[in-house]
Amino acid sequence: MTAIDPAAGPSTSAQVWRERLAGLAQTYGAAVVLVVLLVVGSIAFPAFPTASNLANIATQSSFLLIVGVGMTFVILTGGIDLSVGSQYALGGVLAAYGSAWGLGGGLLLPLVVCVVIGLVQGAIVAYGGLAPFIVTLAGLLGVRGLVLALTGGGSSTPLVTDPALSALGQGGVAGLRWPVFIALAAVLVGSVLLLRSRGGQAVLAVGGSESASVLMGLPVARVKLTVYTVSGVCAGLAGALTAAYTSSGVPTVGVGLELSAISAVVIGGTLLVGGRGNLVGTTAGVLLLTVIQNLINQVGSLTSSVQAVVSGGFLAVVVILQTVLARTQRL
Repeated sequence: MTAIDPAAGPSTSAQVWRERLAGLAQTYGAAVVLVVLLVVGSIAFPAFPTASNLANIATQSSFLLIVGVGMTFVILTGGIDLSVGSQYALGGVLAAYGSAWGLGGGLLLPLVVCVVIGLVQGAIVAYGGLAPFIVTLAGLLGVRGLVLALTGGGSSTPLVTDPALSALGQGGVAGLRWPVFIALAAVLVGSVLLLRSRGGQAVLAVGGSESASVLMGLPVARVKLTVYTVSGVCAGLAGALTAAYTSSGVPTVGVGLELSAISAVVIGGTLLVGGRGNLVGTTAGVLLLTVIQNLINQVGSLTSSVQAVVSGGFLAVVVILQTVLARTQRL
């Protein structure tokens, strides 16, 4: 008869609790920090909790959140999309040009073009076997070059000429602009697809273990193709809404947006290696980044370089914590 070590039970139980707590911290940590910052900001800065400032935070978050939805799907498969900032700028420029044909032209033109870009990048990654980093880095440079070509090297800024398209970006209800509601709808639809559909489960499975997914008979290549296409659609839509909001397609926007989107997704608890994450966490991550920037602006005396150091330092701390928590769950 094999002797049973009486210490084995409690030790195993403690390990399970550590893993559960680490999982909860990783999933809901961004939301908890967000609540703390909202409380601290409301106490420290009287102008922070005003309706106009909170509505501004929601509006500024909405564009990044839409991009973040697509980025979440990509990262869940273990991939990365560095081209979203350039596609975001392209979407805005094309929306401004397309507004000459009305609301439909202003929305369809950027969406169709960005779908094609997403499909091409997804096909190269899925069927060509190239690393997503290299493929989308090339996309970042190529699409940005296309934006500059369409705007005379960035010297011209096309204007939105359709009132309906401008109203889509500038109008709203209950003090919130329409892009906020569109972003929330994107999160809702994305969450349902991710959690309640076989395609969403396939995305998580591919990110968890691509080799196991192949053995299970999952269409790994098709899943990768789909997520990069979704990322392109989201970037193009966000760019079009930004053009509608500003009434112009500014060719220089979106520089570094890919890093902000990746940061928000990681802060929200999605693992960079894929297989684990959710869009609610991404929403919290986006809001957290926007609130931090807003609080820095409330201080007013910090230079842009100091702001960058603060934001970068915060991101580094969060990534380190996420890595430690992920390792704790695997122990």
